[in-house]
Amino acid sequence: MNSGKFSQVCYRTEQREEAILLRNTKNGKAGYSFGCTEAGETVQVRLVDGTLDSWPRNECTEASSRSW
Repeated sequence: MNSGKFSQVCYRTEQREEAILLRNTKNGKAGYSFGCTEAGETVQVRLVDGTLDSWPRNECTEASSRSW
């Protein structure tokens, strides 16, 4: 995702307390955002199986639940 979209996802996640459904473009996994690291440009996600991970912004995209 580009830096503008990354900022939007981080704002919605951290300021509005929304869990955004994301997909990792490298490994195909899905997860919900729960935090961001601006300096490292990563998004912390809770995967659908309940485990936690951190993805670089250039390896993830916002997804809709309809695409799963």
